[in-house]
Amino acid sequence: MPPEQPSRKQLRAARRRLSRADQAQHARRVAQQAGISQVFLRARRLGFYWPVDGELDPSPLLRIAERLGKQCYLPVLSPIRGKALGNKLLFARKLPAERITRNRFGIPEPSRRGRHLAQPIALDLLVVPLVGFDPRCHRIGMGGGFYDRTLGYLRHHRHWRRPRLMGVAHECQRIEAISPSPWDIQLDWIVTEARLYSSQADAN
Repeated sequence: MPPEQPSRKQLRAARRRLSRADQAQHARRVAQQAGISQVFLRARRLGFYWPVDGELDPSPLLRIAERLGKQCYLPVLSPIRGKALGNKLLFARKLPAERITRNRFGIPEPSRRGRHLAQPIALDLLVVPLVGFDPRCHRIGMGGGFYDRTLGYLRHHRHWRRPRLMGVAHECQRIEAISPSPWDIQLDWIVTEARLYSSQADAN
């Protein structure tokens, strides 16, 4: 009988137990590994996220992207206008002196809208948060399904994917295996402080 899979609560508690020093060290190591990957170096438009609840902080990687002159975006909740359009993510260009507000979940997001908003398909690479993962790059999210709904169109594009998806996490969030649901979106890579996992053996 396979071992019982840790719950979201247990996985979130594991990352919250990390000290500030460990959190910062892990973020730097992830940035060092991800920042030299070909998919990162080739990408021109990248999406990141604001870390909450012990999530790995992607800001060291974001700073590398900014130094390289890449366009960086952060997620914002789309207006709730019915099931088809609501509860998905759009991505706002990160600009200097940007005013930050908090969405209905208390998560920071850029206040700028209009022409500075992009659909995920406009990004080359999206850095994705997660609660748990397995070595095949299956992901457990927070449970709201925002990323899975936002990226659901990728399930219909097996040979063409945009954006490519890179999860970042602490190694303590790894579990042996995840049985994905039909709506779950598999990531292309996951980077932790310990190593880079790929959904394909020949991926960069």
